[in-house]
Amino acid sequence: MKKIYHLKTCDTCKKILNQIPDLHQFDLQDIKSNPISELQLEEMKNLAGSYESLFSKRAKLYKERGLKDKKLTEQDYKDLILEHYTFLSRPVAVVNGRIFIGNAPKTVAALIAEI
Repeated sequence: MKKIYHLKTCDTCKKILNQIPDLHQFDLQDIKSNPISELQLEEMKNLAGSYESLFSKRAKLYKERGLKDKKLTEQDYKDLILEHYTFLSRPVAVVNGRIFIGNAPKTVAALIAEI
């Protein structure tokens, strides 16, 4: 399976998608118009090891809600990601049973190398 969870309106996601060779081979899911399901999130968590590793602490809502001052559990991370797309670190790519989370240059390079 080759899948990328992204935000269509995110310039960073667009930039990364433009770097991927043979993008047509991927199933692209815009998480705003087609929210991730609990099953999809569970599959991502199994590959990533935790919900926290999928969680974006850069999200505007993270700061607005004062979540940085709270001790969040794995269940909290899961619930927040399912509640609002902005809490998922983007993009998330799943290729050949491996997961690539976020937009760090090292992560993007590893994704492209895997393809």
